[in-house]
Amino acid sequence: MRIGPHAIEPRLILAPMAGVTDKPFRQLCKRLGAGLAVSEMTTSDPRFWNTRKSRTRMDHDGEPDPVSVQIAGTIPQVMADAARHNADHGAQLIDINMGCPAKKVCNAWAGSALMQDEALVARILEAVVKAVEVPVTLKIRTGWDADHRNAPAIARIAQDSGIAALAVHGRTRDQQYTGTAEYDTIAAIKADLRIPVVANGDIDSPRKALDVLRHTNADAVMIGRAAQGRPWIFREIAHFLATGQTLPPPSLAEVRDILLGHLQALHSFHGEQAGVRIARKHLGWYAKDRPEHSFEQRRAFLAVVNRAQTAQAQLQLTRDYFDALVAGVAPHLPVAA
Repeated sequence: MRIGPHAIEPRLILAPMAGVTDKPFRQLCKRLGAGLAVSEMTTSDPRFWNTRKSRTRMDHDGEPDPVSVQIAGTIPQVMADAARHNADHGAQLIDINMGCPAKKVCNAWAGSALMQDEALVARILEAVVKAVEVPVTLKIRTGWDADHRNAPAIARIAQDSGIAALAVHGRTRDQQYTGTAEYDTIAAIKADLRIPVVANGDIDSPRKALDVLRHTNADAVMIGRAAQGRPWIFREIAHFLATGQTLPPPSLAEVRDILLGHLQALHSFHGEQAGVRIARKHLGWYAKDRPEHSFEQRRAFLAVVNRAQTAQAQLQLTRDYFDALVAGVAPHLPVAA
């Protein structure tokens, strides 16, 4: 799969997720097999570009190519200016968010709310494509709701506007992340377009990735929630697609080492206070459904580690806990408050 001059290999993409796909997580997923990792949604409003959050989200220094930055907004010229600003600061791909279902985003008439106004969609896409030299991609859902499933029409507008690739989440906005994704709409879009199409939604295993690729004939798959606490899913899928063989799961020792490296990267990138806070959700995801410990042990571990206020304490508690699991002994944990 190619997007403009960029080869996406393997054809596995980390979905943009607000509060999740920061630079440490993108770099980790790329190292573990993702062919492309899209940034968190960044605002198109220039009034907020110099806030700490925006500066962090726009930091791509040292990130492997290609660098993809997602922008969100509703005013064509403002979106064009945001695309130009990000391209000037290292973005090699600009991704436009018309898929986010969050109420806060949709109430501002951004994200998936834009799919209700096809004329506005066309104006935004044309303005952004015209503004930058780098390829522009688009992420959408199948529609606003079951009665307005207009993704095929939006897809044709995207292609006519010069969009270089299209990602489609197989749910409507009103479904949020409930129910199950459907892929027939994605298949219909792929059959109708010349540009690359990426299938997204409920892809959580190598077999599911292959089934979705076969069902939709998509050029690539995009993985979001299934990568939370499981970034090695990319190498598992890549190996299965290439060989038909299933990789063994990572050893608990490797999981420990990946997690500790991820925590250290979060602390370094965000600073100690913010890094410790952001790491807590990742700790919950990594610890979830581990067969080596009981639900009670997991709950006790999270109760203790989530009280840690320093990077050193968070790392030490995590290391001690996983070391005990690796050794096959019951973890010793301080009494939670």
